[in-house]
Amino acid sequence: MILTNTTLNEKQTSYLIIGFLALFSAVYNIFIPLHGDEAYYWLWSHNLQGGYYDHAPMIAYFIALTNVISEAEWGIRLVNVICMSISALYIYKLTELIGDARKALNALVIFASVLLVQAGYTMTTPDSPLILFWTLTLYYGYKALFEDRTRYFLLAGLFLGAAMLSKYTGILLAVSLLLFMLFKRRDLFLDWRMYAAIVIASLVVSPMLWWNYQNDWISFTFQLEHGGSKSSEISLNTFFDFLGGQFLIFTPVFTGLLFYFLIKKRLFHTQSALFFIALSTAFPILFFLYKGLYTTMGLNYAAPAYIGAAIIVGWAVDEYGFRKWFKAGVIVAVLLSLIARIGMLFYLEIVQDRMYGNKEAVAIVAKHAKEGDAFYGNHLTVAALLSYYLPSHPDAQIPTRTRMSQYDLWKGGEPWKDGLYLGSHDPREKELKTLFEHVTLLETYTVPRGLDREKTFYIYRVEGAK
Repeated sequence: MILTNTTLNEKQTSYLIIGFLALFSAVYNIFIPLHGDEAYYWLWSHNLQGGYYDHAPMIAYFIALTNVISEAEWGIRLVNVICMSISALYIYKLTELIGDARKALNALVIFASVLLVQAGYTMTTPDSPLILFWTLTLYYGYKALFEDRTRYFLLAGLFLGAAMLSKYTGILLAVSLLLFMLFKRRDLFLDWRMYAAIVIASLVVSPMLWWNYQNDWISFTFQLEHGGSKSSEISLNTFFDFLGGQFLIFTPVFTGLLFYFLIKKRLFHTQSALFFIALSTAFPILFFLYKGLYTTMGLNYAAPAYIGAAIIVGWAVDEYGFRKWFKAGVIVAVLLSLIARIGMLFYLEIVQDRMYGNKEAVAIVAKHAKEGDAFYGNHLTVAALLSYYLPSHPDAQIPTRTRMSQYDLWKGGEPWKDGLYLGSHDPREKELKTLFEHVTLLETYTVPRGLDREKTFYIYRVEGAK
C-alpha cells in the first residue's frame, strides 16, 4: 500500500498528539499529590496477590512495574501515561482499519481531548489498565473477526483476560463480543479458535478466580453489593445524575453526536465493523443506565464505552458531514479539560477536596513520631497515605470503625501498639478510648474544603491497648 502525503501528515499529527500528551502529563503529575485510593493501590504493589478485596489485581501489577522507575507521585502515574498513550495509538489504528486516516485522526482527537481521558492521564485507578486492555481487545478482536487469522483470536483472548483482570466490568466487553457473534457470526461457535481464545482468557484470570475461591468470593460479593441496590424502587434522580454526567465527561457535543449516530443514523444496521464497535459502546452504557435506576453509579463506571464512542463519532462526523459539530466538540472538550487541569493544579481544595491537605497532615504526624510508634488512620485512604508519605513507609492499620477493605484481610491477631492516630473530618477520641487506656489529642489541622466548607484532621497519641 502506497501512503499519500495526506495520510503521512495525519499519522505524524497523531503521533505528535500522543507524544505531547504523554510528556505533558508526566510533568504535570509531579505537582499533584496522591489521592488516598492511589496510595492504597501503591500499597498493593508492595503486597502482590492474585486479587484484593476491593478490585481485581492488575493495577497493583502495573504500579509494581513503574516502581522500578520511581515511586514518586509521577512514577506511580506513569501507569496512566502508558495506558492512555497506547490506547490512543490503537484507537487510531482501529479507526483507520474501519475508515481512513482522517477518520482515525478524528477519533484520536476526540479521545485525547475529553475530560474523562484527561482525568485518566492523572488519576491512577483500575480504569487505566482496563481502558488499555479493552482497546487492545477491540483491535485484535476486530482483526480476528474481519481478517480471520488464528494469531488474532489468541491475542484477543489474551487481552480480554487482561481486561477482566484489570476490573470486573471487563466482563461487559466479553458479553458485547458474544452478542456480536450471536447477531453476525454464529459460525464462530463451531470454530476451535474462539474456544482457544476463551481458554487463554480463562487462564489469564485464573489467579484472580483462585484468590477469590480461597477468600470465599469476598471480592465478587463486595462488588455486587457496591454496585447494586437492595431496594427495587426506581430512583430517577440517580438515573439522570449518571446520564447527565456522561454529557460532562464526554462533552455535551460528543455525547449528543454519539446518541444521534447510534439512534438516528442506526449504526447498528450499517456495516458489521461499526456494529462491532457500537455494541462495545452501547451495551456498557445501557447496563449502567439500568443500574442507575436503582442506585448511584460512578461517572467513570462506563469509561471503556467511550473508546468505541470516540471511534464511532470520529468515523461518523466525516461520513455524514458533521465537521462543524466536530470542531465545536473539540473546543468544548479542550476548554473543559483545561479548566479541570488548571483547577487540579491551583484550586485542588475545590476541584478534588479529598486530595487536599492530606500530605501536610501526614507531615504533622511525622513531626510527632517517636521511635517504635505504630501508625493508624480512620479510613483506608488515610492509612494508605500514612504509609506512602511517612519517610519510613511504615505499615499502618485502621483500629476504628470504617468500611471493610484489604486492611481487614491483612490484619493479624496482634494487639494494638502505642503510636499515632490520624483521623479526618470527625474527632475519634471517644471511640479510641474504648481501645486504648490513654488518648491524647496532640494537634488539629484545618484546611478549606470546597468553596465554603472546611475539613479538620485530628492527630492523637494512643497508648496502652485494652
